[in-house]
Amino acid sequence: MPRMILVTGATGGMGRPLCERLAQSGDGIVLAARGRPALEAQAGELKAAGATGPIHVLPVDMADLQSVADFGKALAGLDVTLDGAVLMPPQMPRTDDPLPDAEVWTRLFQGSFIGPLALLKHAIAAMRPDPGAGRRAKIVIVSGISSAQVLGHYATANVLRTAWLGQAKTLAFALGPSGIHVNTVSFGGTLTAHYAGLVEARAAANGVTPDQQIAAETENVPLRKYCTPQEAALTVDTLLSAFSDHMTGINLLQDGGFTRAY
Repeated sequence: MPRMILVTGATGGMGRPLCERLAQSGDGIVLAARGRPALEAQAGELKAAGATGPIHVLPVDMADLQSVADFGKALAGLDVTLDGAVLMPPQMPRTDDPLPDAEVWTRLFQGSFIGPLALLKHAIAAMRPDPGAGRRAKIVIVSGISSAQVLGHYATANVLRTAWLGQAKTLAFALGPSGIHVNTVSFGGTLTAHYAGLVEARAAANGVTPDQQIAAETENVPLRKYCTPQEAALTVDTLLSAFSDHMTGINLLQDGGFTRAY
């Protein structure tokens, strides 16, 4: 049965293949990201590729609470019932500073936690689960490997990503009785177009090919590879499906075996 799924970061390197996968399945999608032109172009591409479900475009800047409030009004105005929501909070840049200034923390918490959480409240308000009738709603929060393992040069990400794990667990307890599931995914290196560009730059600096650079960088990954955006999309889509009907509050680690922990 077709679903209606909200995807934030829809135009990004991980959001785009997910939206393509959902559209191919006949699902309806609410595309959310900062730029309206890019969202409208993406909606046109999905329809041209044969999407049969409704495609809605809702621009939002999660770092701006007024933008999030406007998003909430627009979402309510669509009069849709969400079966799922994929939240991709803006990721934090690498930093060698273990004690960032207060201004840095304030800006990052606003853009990567407070704003996205406010948006999630609007998404939850648009869900109408009915467990007795077999109707459940799924929330998937996408994060990175530092939500499961401390990494050097990721002082802010080590804190903010683990904050999402705590919030997801809280929401799982609060929303579970109503039939809303809340799970998270901690991805390791994912070869999006942006990340592939960084790999190519490092390869050029080291005088090797991109494939050789990837081989060197994944020597400590048991599967000896980075995740592809399509693999990431499959993982998120699986958590949106009946596969997770008895799962909530879990953090799924997809890192090729990189994390050394039980």
